Amino acid sequence: MIAAIAFYVFAIIMLISAAMVVSARNPVHSVLFLILTFFNAAGLFLLTGAEFLTMILVIVYVGAVAVLFLFVVMMLDINFAELRSGFQRYLPVGLAIGTVLLIELALVVGGWEVAPQAGALRYAPTAAGMSNTAQLGRLIYTDYIFLFQAAGLVLLVAMIGAIVLTLRDRKTSRHQVIAVQTARTAQATLELVDVPLGAGIATLGIRRPLPEPVAAEPEHDAHAHADAGGH
Repeated sequence: MIAAIAFYVFAIIMLISAAMVVSARNPVHSVLFLILTFFNAAGLFLLTGAEFLTMILVIVYVGAVAVLFLFVVMMLDINFAELRSGFQRYLPVGLAIGTVLLIELALVVGGWEVAPQAGALRYAPTAAGMSNTAQLGRLIYTDYIFLFQAAGLVLLVAMIGAIVLTLRDRKTSRHQVIAVQTARTAQATLELVDVPLGAGIATLGIRRPLPEPVAAEPEHDAHAHADAGGH
């Protein structure tokens, strides 16, 4: 009885918060509702005995992904009024795409048939002396190992594509020069100053950072400049 009540509470709150994710006007509120959705989904996993999936959902999605979304939304200077300005212009295209997706979903749901043995799988016996985490790992890395690796490759390609699309080389960017870093010495980097008691800026002045050493020209470039100067 208590498990049934908890199921309906988690399910109803999850559905309401999921609807608020896409209907909230403030993007920060949308991310907060998304976190609430993840927590309630984790509660449903816990009721089914999948404690490993529960902890993964809370730690990975709530503790990392959703918080990252929240930081990005709060820290980026996004003009949401400007983003909404083109809503009416793209409304016909959006309605057409939504209609097509709705028809496809209706066809899928209309042709849905429950397998006769689906109900018996709910009461399938589990291996004795093996936790839910061990059973899940055994299932993934034995029966579905190739699909699991394929999903990892898809995520890797998506990550590389996102990096390539967002990487921009600006003129003001400072690049790492390994030769300059390895050539620096303690004398060129540090300066010991004897600060008397009670001395301030008026006495010591403002200390400026030491200038960075200039990287030496490669040998072939130096010869090329010398030959050009000689000619």
